[in-house]
Amino acid sequence: MTRLLIIGSLSGELGQAARIATARGAALAQVDGVTAGLEHLRGAGADLALADAVHDLPWLLERLREERIATPVVACGRNADAEAVLRAIRAGAREFLPLPPEAELIAAMLEAVTAASDAPVCRDPSMRALLARAEQLARAEASVLITGESGTGKEVLARHIHAASRRARGPFVALNCAALPEALLESELFGHEKGAFSGAVASRKGKFEQAERGTLLLDEIGEMELRLQAKLLRAIQEREVDKLGGTHPVKVDVRILAATNRDLPAEVRAGRFREDLYFRLNVVQLRIPPLRERHEDILPLAQHFCARYSAANGLPERALSPLAASRLMTHSWPGNVRELENAMHRAVLLATGREIGTDAVELAEIHAAPDAEPTAAATKPHGPEFAIAALVGRRMEEVERELILETLGRCLGNRTRAAEILGISIRTLRNKLSEYRGRGLTVTPAPGQMPESWRVA
Repeated sequence: MTRLLIIGSLSGELGQAARIATARGAALAQVDGVTAGLEHLRGAGADLALADAVHDLPWLLERLREERIATPVVACGRNADAEAVLRAIRAGAREFLPLPPEAELIAAMLEAVTAASDAPVCRDPSMRALLARAEQLARAEASVLITGESGTGKEVLARHIHAASRRARGPFVALNCAALPEALLESELFGHEKGAFSGAVASRKGKFEQAERGTLLLDEIGEMELRLQAKLLRAIQEREVDKLGGTHPVKVDVRILAATNRDLPAEVRAGRFREDLYFRLNVVQLRIPPLRERHEDILPLAQHFCARYSAANGLPERALSPLAASRLMTHSWPGNVRELENAMHRAVLLATGREIGTDAVELAEIHAAPDAEPTAAATKPHGPEFAIAALVGRRMEEVERELILETLGRCLGNRTRAAEILGISIRTLRNKLSEYRGRGLTVTPAPGQMPESWRVA
């Protein structure tokens, strides 16, 4: 469940945005101004903040930077608020939400901060057995270690466990332990007091306190440094955290889930992971099998992603042709469910007929061959000079279209994120896509390139 903070009054159009978000499953909190918003983010935290542009958003964004609070802020306003919105965007606001709000745009924003929030989709007996065990364990309070290759859906399973638990009404807070350096990770986990370090201008709750009476997922736990592992172990054992700069421990009531794609017993033997922490986290272990070991899940997942990205892109929902389905079933899926999701999103964008055919299903074969001779693709010229040379002689509108479509593809169809990367408004992006469809243009992969590289047909 996305934790959404509204900064502004709920009596007008921002309230309409709040109601749309709540209907989409967001957990809502509201404050009247930026000072109260900063206090809320220091304490309870949030996954996303929608802020009325009439408030001093540059001040808020500067405070968030100073205190290293990473909550994305979306500036909301009407056309008449253009100058205020522009100041907020220049100050670091993540996006602009035009008022009155559009349900589709709010859904995209919520999805951008809660990727993998869907319930697990499965038909394979091995996954059904795993989900049954997960649901049985969900009712307990024991720590669970979720293992599996990258891209198998470990956070999806963690969210499913939380939703089926007695803590479902509480927050689900996830922290990627590999995404931050040790010093920042410690502050993110345990919080800090004012003056604990340079930039700590106020007290702030860490993820443990933000997850109070809920669930905390420690993703990529195998990447955590040994010193921090010792502090984490104490927090789990004593059910209390020592904030940076604090004078006394803070009691917490949190259920711990951990996820990793590493072989933790091997890490323990190598001295890179504490054995006592491993046994504390591994009360029960759930291993998610790779997609190549659960063939019966491939087509249901593919259909699920097709429906999802058709709706997200305003395109008609198409079924997979028998040949396309056969191609999916024979692929090795080294990237697991994440690779399948990416492939199905590309297929939705590329398909032109009544079905999604093999011409729209582009799959990359990755072979690990350390001693093999470099391929022609690996030895071909690359770098900025080559990239510029490849653009010479092409029309500006073709280059623009290729850039837009490739960026959209790499963002898995998330228009908000793509528009942010491109430096254009979401409305401009939508107009461009409508223009391309109206002209009947299609996209195809560039010869000899990975499927992610698209060009004008």
